[in-house]
Amino acid sequence: MPNAHDPDGRTPDDDAVLDRLAALRTADLPVRGGRTMAYVYDSGLAGLDELAARAQAAFAGVNGLDMTVFPSVVALENDVVGRAAALLGGGPATAGTFTSGGTESCLLAVLTAREYARSTAGVTRPEIVLPVTAHPAFHKAALLFGLTPVTVPVDPLTFRVRAADMEAALTGRTALAVVSAPSYAHGVVDPVAEVAAVAAARGVLCHVDACIGGWYLGHRRLAGDIAPPPAFDLGVPGVTSLSVDLHKYAYTPKGASVLLFRDTELRRHGWFAHASWPGYPVVNPTLQGTRSAGPLAAAWAVLQRVGPGGYTELARRVHRATGRLVEGVGRIEGLRVLGAPEASLVAVASADPGLDPFVVADEMRPRGWYLQPQPAAAGSPANLHLTVTAAVASDERIDELLAELAAAVTRARAHGPAAVDPAMVELAAALDPDTLGPAEVALALEFAGVAADGALPERMAPVLAVLQALPPRLTERLLPEVVSRLYRASGAAGAD
Repeated sequence: MPNAHDPDGRTPDDDAVLDRLAALRTADLPVRGGRTMAYVYDSGLAGLDELAARAQAAFAGVNGLDMTVFPSVVALENDVVGRAAALLGGGPATAGTFTSGGTESCLLAVLTAREYARSTAGVTRPEIVLPVTAHPAFHKAALLFGLTPVTVPVDPLTFRVRAADMEAALTGRTALAVVSAPSYAHGVVDPVAEVAAVAAARGVLCHVDACIGGWYLGHRRLAGDIAPPPAFDLGVPGVTSLSVDLHKYAYTPKGASVLLFRDTELRRHGWFAHASWPGYPVVNPTLQGTRSAGPLAAAWAVLQRVGPGGYTELARRVHRATGRLVEGVGRIEGLRVLGAPEASLVAVASADPGLDPFVVADEMRPRGWYLQPQPAAAGSPANLHLTVTAAVASDERIDELLAELAAAVTRARAHGPAAVDPAMVELAAALDPDTLGPAEVALALEFAGVAADGALPERMAPVLAVLQALPPRLTERLLPEVVSRLYRASGAAGAD
């Protein structure tokens, strides 16, 4: 196939390849500087990215599939998991696994709980009990592994689940109870100790999803001059597993998470082994088979470089910046913070019917700031999610953000909320998501403002307003259609 840079098909030189990659990145949001307040995590520390890149390159070809051939994988993983366990309430019996990210850690926690319930209690139709604020990864796990999700409402003011409601949802079929530390949407910590206690009394495993906040909360606890977080980790009686991502507040490259278990006996229920074939014996502690040791080496290097003292200082800065942000948002007319954030995540909603938070996001983006829109759901109003990382954790940067936000509110109020045609919403709501044909999908996407070629409009507020107004099952049916239009095997990345 001819190369896009050379119609004669000659191989381009290294500079041409790298130039093309750089050109593709110009359309992306920045991953450094703190202005992209979702998806990416920036420590702001000089030289950290370069160290991680060198470590990752050194281990890129090392295959974690067979630890007997590559013992360096065992050494690195034991060290990384040991550091996580020491920080997050683990003891001598604690076991863990290094995974590719939070979703895989949550999937493995659910898989392990299913197998444990099956082998120890004979549960054949398992359920997973979780707050409506739990991460969708647990619903994905339930779908993949055949569990029935039982969702529990949260307090409409605090957005924390109530232990009594979780207890009422537990049955003899419950394989796992889930709580968040913190929940992604609102940055609040569920009552881990209370839920873990009622789960333990019923003989149910309890998993703490600390993927986004565990490393930050754990080190914040070490800082003696700021408020410690609520109890949330393996040191809490009844907590049997915990997931924590390193590529979030440990500021490692993507592809680094740790799943901790109370002991090796529990962990073994999630491992896969197969010897009934003529090839090599297979044992997988993760969902992957072949897995590069590059992310593991990069994570190890970053943990070594920053160290407990460094992470504690970063946590201190993030904590103070988050407080300053929450206070500042409260002074902007028309905005309010949902709940009382206990971590580094802030949900900002409108206190004025004439102010659309999605329009505010559209106004912020051309100024170089990405605030993540969160549609209304399960009693939570439409809002904007802000993840505070160390790169934005200074008085000057928070003040800059607040000034930009106040100006965006003024412009958004003048623009007015995104309008949705009620008649079209009523028509769309009558559609059956399970029987939609191509023509009906195309019509629904056109109504939502998605072009036939998959191109999204510059202003997303109208699209989000429509998706928010549709029944959730219809929205879930349409979202894959939107994404599928973006991914086409056209070789576009190589085109000029």
